[in-house]
Amino acid sequence: MLYDISLAISSQTVTFPGDPSIRFHPALRLERGEVVNLTAMEMCVHTGTHFDAPWHFLEQGARSDQVPLEAFLGPALVVEIPEARSVGRAELESFPLEGVERLLLKTRNSAFLHDSVFHEDFTYLTKDGAEYLVSRGLRLVAIDYFSIDRFRSLEFPAHHALLGAGVVIVEAVDLLAVPPGNYELLCLPMKLAGVDGAPVRAVLRRAPD
Repeated sequence: MLYDISLAISSQTVTFPGDPSIRFHPALRLERGEVVNLTAMEMCVHTGTHFDAPWHFLEQGARSDQVPLEAFLGPALVVEIPEARSVGRAELESFPLEGVERLLLKTRNSAFLHDSVFHEDFTYLTKDGAEYLVSRGLRLVAIDYFSIDRFRSLEFPAHHALLGAGVVIVEAVDLLAVPPGNYELLCLPMKLAGVDGAPVRAVLRRAPD
């Protein structure tokens, strides 16, 4: 069974406050007598379900097309932490992470990921939580809202800890219908050259029992 964990992108899709709006422009239309339907699109590279390239926060970090694809593909674990307002080491230590390379955090955020307004009080990963995941040797961490750090953070400790260690960050994964457990993650970013991130199309395939 496949779970599509990517958000649909439209002009109504919620964006992180301050990010550019999403706009679709009808460049050509059959109904106007033109030969094809053709749509131009304007949006931030961090729109919808996306990954953060290291260069998003690190001046000398890899850019979007320089991040190895191997991290985006392979076995993954979805863990559910439904009540926590922040996810730290204490919450993460209760899960069996031995051998886990890709971790997807299903939190209370999943309940309002599709809301038409941005929730500033979303659940986030703390500094000690991020450092703990780095110590476990993870290659990818995903969360079910538009940032892995606390809203209005000035230091972005989770981003710096993960990206500084070469861990891929994927944000705004839609895990509402996904039960916790083991999966295969298939998550490929658009090949945008030289920028700080890219939208991804991400799916989970249930691992055999």
